Amino acid sequence: MFNKHKVFEKLDSSAWGGGESLLSGGETFDTRYERRHSRWYEQCVMGTPFHFVVGLPLVVLVPPWMVHGGNFWRGMAPELATTLWAVGAAFLVTLFFLRRMTRFPGTQASIFAVPLVSMVFAAAWALLFGAERLDASVLWGGYAASLVWFFIGYMAVQRLRRPRFAVVPLGDARHLNEIEGGELSRLEAPRLGAQRIDGIVADLRSDALNHEWIRFLTKCLLHGIPVYQLKQLDESRTGRVRLEHLADTELTSLLPSPLYSTCKRGLDLCGALLLLPLLAPIMLATAWAIRRDSPGSVFFLQWRMGHRGRPFRIYKFRSMYCDMKGKEFASGEDDPRITPVGKVIRKYRLDELPQLLNVLKGDMSFIGPRPEPVDLSQWYEKDIPLFSYRRVVRPGISGWAQVEQGYAAEVDDMAIKLQYDLYYIKHFSLWLDVLILLRTLKTIGTGFGAR
Repeated sequence: MFNKHKVFEKLDSSAWGGGESLLSGGETFDTRYERRHSRWYEQCVMGTPFHFVVGLPLVVLVPPWMVHGGNFWRGMAPELATTLWAVGAAFLVTLFFLRRMTRFPGTQASIFAVPLVSMVFAAAWALLFGAERLDASVLWGGYAASLVWFFIGYMAVQRLRRPRFAVVPLGDARHLNEIEGGELSRLEAPRLGAQRIDGIVADLRSDALNHEWIRFLTKCLLHGIPVYQLKQLDESRTGRVRLEHLADTELTSLLPSPLYSTCKRGLDLCGALLLLPLLAPIMLATAWAIRRDSPGSVFFLQWRMGHRGRPFRIYKFRSMYCDMKGKEFASGEDDPRITPVGKVIRKYRLDELPQLLNVLKGDMSFIGPRPEPVDLSQWYEKDIPLFSYRRVVRPGISGWAQVEQGYAAEVDDMAIKLQYDLYYIKHFSLWLDVLILLRTLKTIGTGFGAR
């Protein structure tokens, strides 16, 4: 007996599509089944090769031409040659990170191009400055050219490549009416007609999928049009793993990479050792302001639930009055327990700075699920299934839930927060951590997520 679920399980590992079409017996393609932006010139202009063929030469060659003239390559000094290699490497590193980071929901490459390019070129400058082999004018010219290239280029691509999906109106997909940042069209029959789309969205576990619809989806795959399970689209759109979508077998796949966990611990140590002396003046000024603002200790110490359920003591700057009682968690920006200085340091996350000591001790990471107080954590576990699973990775000073959701305390909000944390665990990687870091810097500047 034909079992469509077993057929789809083999194909539904990620986004379907992209495979080569192999037909035998003289079969021919139906030319009406075309994917948007599949023409060769569209693929060249909007794809990675365009960055290599056009962007890289412009960024590397234009700055030295403007600084040293058109004959800069004749008798090139070692400092200039090293700088040109550094500019090219920085351009490629930025491109690689941006391509990886744009896989995650809500990521606009044009917005994060500026801080990422700045970070990469600052690292290149630090390396070259230590070796005393650089042409500063060409290096910063390459920096400016990279900013213009990535910012304008990705902004144009975002406007041109607004995705368009066709929805199979069966099962839970019937309730899908809109998608953020994209367009949806509902199929009335198993055929596309003349429209060109980026992908098909379907509830592949629906019993309403008959043989005719299955043949249609297979035909789309053969023509290079990806077919997305409804759950996939929901996760990529919201950045959350819904608990009702977790199959029994999927829990075992939500295990972080041991290799990256080890590398991340090394990065945390290096980062904390580097930041502590740099941030010491800000921490001293914050401590002085707290002491002048209200009586009590400068620091707030609290037991939090840590990695694999091991409690640890977290260090924070005190932001509340010591002689006022209330709930065990802040009720928002209008909580009367928060001091005037506390409102400022909470808004710009300065109260979190002492947690650099927790990072050094190994209790925390820079990026990870936010640790909850022990008592509250036990309370959440009674009402929210899988809440304790977020401890499979080290808790963080900032995390995916913090930059996406902001502050959460009530049970309903914490259930949503868990979905964000599960998404982070499922996509545990350097690229997601860099994206969270950039969004955290944006949070510090705007105050979003203050609690």
